[in-house]
Amino acid sequence: MSAPGPRVWDVPTRAFHWSLVLLVAAQYASGEFGWPSMEWHYRCGYATLALLVFRVLWGFAGSQTSRFGDFLRGPRAVLRYLVALRRGEAPRAAGHNPLGGWSVVAMLASIALQAASGLFASDDISEDGPLVARVSAATVALMTRVHAWNRYVLLALIVLHLGAIAAYALRGTNLVAPMWTGRAREGAAPPLRFAPAWLALVLGVLAAGAVWALVAWGEAG
Repeated sequence: MSAPGPRVWDVPTRAFHWSLVLLVAAQYASGEFGWPSMEWHYRCGYATLALLVFRVLWGFAGSQTSRFGDFLRGPRAVLRYLVALRRGEAPRAAGHNPLGGWSVVAMLASIALQAASGLFASDDISEDGPLVARVSAATVALMTRVHAWNRYVLLALIVLHLGAIAAYALRGTNLVAPMWTGRAREGAAPPLRFAPAWLALVLGVLAAGAVWALVAWGEAG
């Protein structure tokens, strides 16, 4: 039996990833099909916002492979990676490759826009976001349109993400298993720095508290 590969993803990053998958799926199901209920749609939206706030903080203070500075590269680096990928010579990255890093940012930005716009959205019948009373009618109308249309952008990004995973799998690179186990399936990784678990817990509590305070402030208006 082969020895496990090197550790590349920490527990907080993996927990964030799979929690976000479940929350986005639940929100889509409730928004499109009414199950679970809209009450859960809101709850999942608040949890999503808290996760995103945590991920931003973790992107600066977390483990090496989770930091934005570790995987965000300029246009030239992305272009060189694409050329190498086309030739079948793309190097294996310990974390996100130059193209995957920007796809992560695009996905997180779209989810953040969806969650944030939902705070101000209204169907003018029975459902209002918690911050509707805090802004003008014009802002509510704008955010409602953004919330409606951005879901198509998010769906497109999800399809591209799944397509990329499938394409890499056909090339012999499994991207799902490392995000589940935290370890690369093969090869060696350079020494990586991992942040302590207590820091993730502190940042998670701060993120959840900030979102709770925002929602409570909105509902008190």
